[in-house]
Amino acid sequence: MKLGVSAPKVLYVVLPVMLLEPVLNDDKKIEPHFVTPVYKTTERKGVLATTGHSSNFVMDILLPSDKPQAHWVNRGAALICGLDD
Repeated sequence: MKLGVSAPKVLYVVLPVMLLEPVLNDDKKIEPHFVTPVYKTTERKGVLATTGHSSNFVMDILLPSDKPQAHWVNRGAALICGLDD
């Protein structure tokens, strides 16, 4: 139940279905995690909005991980809503 490294030469892996439930900041469980960006498409660029995010950016999701944030950032890990197939 933690984020793991994919097999060699595998670019995309299906994420199991997740239930997103809103919680108050005070009620969050603090555990080691990766702040994972979610994008609409594999193109991680778009028009910069007034929020400071790309128009392709959806939100961040906290995924449990036993590796540091830099490990996943260096690998370009992200969630994609739809592939460009």
